[in-house]
Amino acid sequence: MRRIRAFTLIELLVVIAIIAILSAIIFPVFSRAKDNANRGSDISSMNSLRSSLQLYRVDQGGYPPALLGYVTLYQSGPNVGQVIPANSITGYLYPKRVDSIDVLRPVKNQAKMTDTTSAVWPTADASGVGSAPILDLNGDGAITTLDDPAGARQLNGLGTPVVDGAGVPRRFYTVSGYDVTTTPGDPAKNPELRYALFWTGFGLGSGDAMDDPRQLGYSDPPENTVITWNSHYREYSGGAVQRVKREVVLFLGGSSRNYDSASVALKSWRVLP
Repeated sequence: MRRIRAFTLIELLVVIAIIAILSAIIFPVFSRAKDNANRGSDISSMNSLRSSLQLYRVDQGGYPPALLGYVTLYQSGPNVGQVIPANSITGYLYPKRVDSIDVLRPVKNQAKMTDTTSAVWPTADASGVGSAPILDLNGDGAITTLDDPAGARQLNGLGTPVVDGAGVPRRFYTVSGYDVTTTPGDPAKNPELRYALFWTGFGLGSGDAMDDPRQLGYSDPPENTVITWNSHYREYSGGAVQRVKREVVLFLGGSSRNYDSASVALKSWRVLP
């Protein structure tokens, strides 16, 4: 009689265990590789934005109020009153200085071209006024508590709506993730502002010699000025941002860099290179 050879139960369990172990090893590697590729693509886009902004400044004498532009509606025709798709408008940088709308969209941003959103200001530095000076604002050659006046701090805190001069909430194209963004993992799910010409009390007012000069609206902002930042790689635990270098911050004077997410989440534009 012919004898049929088959796997025993133990052999099957051993094979399943080996497959499970290999999967546990391989899948995180693939996940990290994909994460690194996404971050690399976003860093490249952010560096392109910086170059485009410099060209814009040379041509226009200053930086634009937004990277893409505010929501525009059809004024006539069969689509009157509807949103013009983001890739069909003539924005500040697109399409003249940025040839693809994807440069303005982080990899993890899956918004449609007609998706729009309002936004709130990000978290303002909560340290006491006068307790955390970061620059010599009064020019006396030393960084002291005198260099940390209230007017040089971010005026609007988290949850404050972003409005225009008439107090009407601004509408942004969601696809422009370096203008505004909803951070994955954020329990609040609030689209937050990431690019602004002015953010301090002095800057949003009439200006002051003691203001933080690191604002794009001033005539010659220094190289350590924050242009925007990418929060799509933040890690949360129990609703709190983890202190790991998962943020990508773009400074005016150099390429974008990895930065501690918790520091950016707490200080916004006040972070230094």
